[in-house]
Amino acid sequence: MGERIEIENLSKEYPGGVRALAGVSLDVAPGRFLVLLGPSGSGKTTLLRCLAGIERIGAGRIAIGGVTVASRREHVPPERRDLSMVFQDYALWPHLTAAENVAFALRRRRLPRAERRRRAAQMLAGVGLAALAGRYPNEMSGGEQQRVALARALVAGTGLILCDEPLSNLDADLRERLRVQIATLVREAAATTVYITHDQGEAFALADEVGVLERGSLVQVGTPEEIYAAPASPFVARFTGLAGELGVRVLGPVRGGVARVLATPDDPVAGARARARPFTARLAPRGGRASAGGTVLVRPTGVRLCSGEDGEHHLVGTVSDVAFRGRGYEHAVDVPGQGRLTGVFDDSRAARGQRVGLRLEQAGCLLFPAGR
Repeated sequence: MGERIEIENLSKEYPGGVRALAGVSLDVAPGRFLVLLGPSGSGKTTLLRCLAGIERIGAGRIAIGGVTVASRREHVPPERRDLSMVFQDYALWPHLTAAENVAFALRRRRLPRAERRRRAAQMLAGVGLAALAGRYPNEMSGGEQQRVALARALVAGTGLILCDEPLSNLDADLRERLRVQIATLVREAAATTVYITHDQGEAFALADEVGVLERGSLVQVGTPEEIYAAPASPFVARFTGLAGELGVRVLGPVRGGVARVLATPDDPVAGARARARPFTARLAPRGGRASAGGTVLVRPTGVRLCSGEDGEHHLVGTVSDVAFRGRGYEHAVDVPGQGRLTGVFDDSRAARGQRVGLRLEQAGCLLFPAGR
């Protein structure tokens, strides 16, 4: 069974006054899969290392399974926190075979050697590496080494597994296949998992809950659906995937959290305003009252191509680029006075340089008041 994690007002500074974490608080229920998402320098790696006991905290408290493992006065070392880690660089013993690397995690359980070998073989079979049990790390691919590292983390049967960007060194196809394997095996083990990444697609695919970090602060925690549909700030919205941003004028009062707006180019060209039609957008959470002006952050799901002549469009632009994505085409569209919208999907390819209409969908358009 997974362990509960309680983090209270956690802060950490490095020499020179460099603030890595500032007042982070989290409560992760047993068996939950938490992904910490943020750009480089946001504090996610420092938070994981504090949780593991690799770093000493500056202030606050960390408890695992109800036991305080870190505070200003107390620091339980990593080997006594009963947790497992999966590292970005695999961290396998080069002089041990795959089976020996996995069995090594069981030494502290004081099991007989034969039992350790049996469990290691069973876990390697679970990650599809039974045939490679006798190989050394330098005889395996990156993906195979990462699966050995995953098997080593799982075989110990700890209640907490920490994953430090374990898929970042792998190619796209292997990364997706191993992502599915990690999600399946960790949930079968019922372990609490904390996983860090800067890839929002990976975060949304894996997580029960996502925590978004910005400059050492935890700015939002929620399900992937909550983070995507109701980002707490423009930073969260931008980091979790936008097609682009539109400067708008609010037309009338907000009703039911929805506003009617009109795109207002900062540097309009002749006729640009005439081609813009009002559309509706949702007032972002914590956005307060909408002012006369604001910014609409457009999710890729909130915009689609249509004819610029059929009356269904809200904006008109010119296709600057198009990319085939297998299921269809993603377009980059330049809108006069507004900039570029990217990832605009359509089943059909529009030609570069073609004039197209853009229809904006309320569910994917988030209105933030001016100044946010």
